[in-house]
Order: sequence, then C-alpha cells, then structure tokens
Amino acid sequence: MKSLLTIILSLSLFQTVAFARHISGSVKDAENKPIENASVVLLNAKDSSVIKLGAANKNGKYDFENIKAGHYIIKATAVGFSPAVSPSFEYKGDDLAVADLHLEKSATQLANVTVIAHKPLIEVKADRMVVNVEGTINATGNDALELLRRSPGVMLDKDDNISMAGKNGVKVNIDGKPSPLGGADLANYLKSIPSVSIESIELITNPSAKYEASGNAGIINIRFKKDKSLGTNGTITAGFNAGYYSNYNGGVSLNHRNKKIIAR
Repeated sequence: MKSLLTIILSLSLFQTVAFARHISGSVKDAENKPIENASVVLLNAKDSSVIKLGAANKNGKYDFENIKAGHYIIKATAVGFSPAVSPSFEYKGDDLAVADLHLEKSATQLANVTVIAHKPLIEVKADRMVVNVEGTINATGNDALELLRRSPGVMLDKDDNISMAGKNGVKVNIDGKPSPLGGADLANYLKSIPSVSIESIELITNPSAKYEASGNAGIINIRFKKDKSLGTNGTITAGFNAGYYSNYNGGVSLNHRNKKIIAR
C-alpha cells in the first residue's frame, strides 16, 4: 500500500512537471554578452498589458512558466541600455524559445543634460528581489493580488493560494509585519488593496533567521507608500443641521512630521 502511494505521488509530480510549459530566452548586449539582472516583461501583444514580470540571471537567461496560450511580446530593460522589444509571437502552450533580445547602450549627450532618477522595475539584491510598483504601468488599475500574480516566481492556484519558487506556505508581510490572515481571507484582503497605494513588493525566497519564518517557503513583503510631507498640517470640519431641533458638530485633526518625529 505504501509503495502504491509512492508511485501515485511520483506520477502526480511527473504530470505537474510535464505540463509546466515555459517561454524562455536571453538578453544580451551589442557584443553578444549576457546582461545580468535585466528586467524582462511578458506583455499581451493586443493591448501591451503586463502578463508576467521576470529578471535575467547571471547568464542573461529568463524564463516564464505556466503561461496561457496567446499572442505575446517581450520587453527587456536594463540600466544604461535602451529598451528592446521582441516581435509579436504566438504561444501555443508548448515550450518556446524566443530569439535573443539585444540591448544597445544608451546614447549620451553632454549638452543640456537633465538627470532623472528612476528605479528599475525589478531590482535583484543579495537576499531578495524587489518589484518597484510606484510610478510604473503596474500601479494602475490593479490590486495587490494581481500584482503578486505577475511578480517573478510567484504563482497562484485556482483558489488564489500563493506559492513562490515552487513552494507553498509563503508568508505575507505588510510593511515588514507578518499578516495574521491566510487562505481565502488573505486573498480577499489583498484584493482590497489598490495597487496605487503600493510602493514595492519584496520577494524573499530564502529568508534569513531574523525573519523567524516557519519553514522555508519564503516571504513576500508588501511595502506601502509613505506620506512624505513634512511640517505641521491639519483639517477642521464643521456642520450644522436645522430642523425641529438644530444641532451642530465639528472636529479638528492636527499632525506634525519631521524626519524623526511624527506627532498627532
């Protein structure tokens, strides 16, 4: 009986792997050298909506897994390079290798230079991958759960259970604090969070001991935008109702903020 159960589980795992189809490719420079950590985005060819985000590894290779059949394009960006976009292609659900994307170095013009700082869409750090949501097309018209669905290495099943790097039981933190919710409650909460309120999403696949994570499934930390206004500000409200009996109401709200102190 135990052997039969082992065989069934093995066959189930084989089927899962067998049906995990991939869209893969490479990002290189003009000299055909791989570009590490380039941001790669899978877009719907019809309306350029974001389907999935990814990042190239140290060999410049990227991979999108479990993508539905359809027509897509791929856009690659990297600091110091001009973006590159692939031709539209049809994906039929089988493994597909897309032609290499070659990025040209950005032209530099010294006259009338204006320096504008932009965070890359995806930052690959030593212990985590950061998806910068603020100021990108992903910050419009979506919720937090949909952003996670598009994030690199994150998968959602039919019941909106979250897995990362193929592991279930991922913990979700909000501004560094563990969320007490799980399952359907967590999914509903994430659906209630508008993407415009999110600054970034941190994907930590191998949490260090300081996170005290149960198991080793990983942590997703959602960081909200912070109110950067400094100084003293407040609001005053007042109202008056006239009827058989008249009444009024009012309220005052004040807060003071500097770089070290927030007082309300």
